[in-house]
Amino acid sequence: QVSAFMPLLRKYKDYDSSPACETQERITEKFGEPTTYFLILCDDKRVGALRVVRIDEASCRIAPVFIIPQYQKKGIAQKVFALLEQEYPNVMLWKLDTILQEKGNCHLYEKLGYHQTGKIYHKNDVLDIVYYERCVKINF
Repeated sequence: QVSAFMPLLRKYKDYDSSPACETQERITEKFGEPTTYFLILCDDKRVGALRVVRIDEASCRIAPVFIIPQYQKKGIAQKVFALLEQEYPNVMLWKLDTILQEKGNCHLYEKLGYHQTGKIYHKNDVLDIVYYERCVKINF
C-alpha cells in the first residue's frame, strides 16, 4: 500500500489522508468494519489489494484499491474489477473515489462504467477528490 501510494503522496503532500500514511493500527481497525480485503496476485506475486466495504445488501464501496507501480498499466485492474462483480453478484451499486487530477485513474474508472456523481471534495490547492458510482444490472 505504501509503495503504491507513495508517488501520489509526494505529488500532492496529503499527509493526513493518503493511504501511504495509514497506520498499521488503522488498517487493523478496518478489519472490524463490514469489510473484505482482497489481495491482487500476478504470477503468484502480491502486486496490490483492494478493500470492499459493504454499505447494505445492494451496494458496496471500494476503498482503497491499489497496484504497485511496476504492475500498473498492464490491464490488471480491469480484470480485478470484473472478478469483483462476479464475487458480489447481488450488488447493484458500486462506489469509489479518486483524485480528480489523476486523469489515468479517472479514465480507467470511466472505461469500467463508473460515472462521476457530481460530488467533488476540494482538499487543497492541488488536490480534489471526485466520487464515482457504477450501477449494475442484475438479470433474474
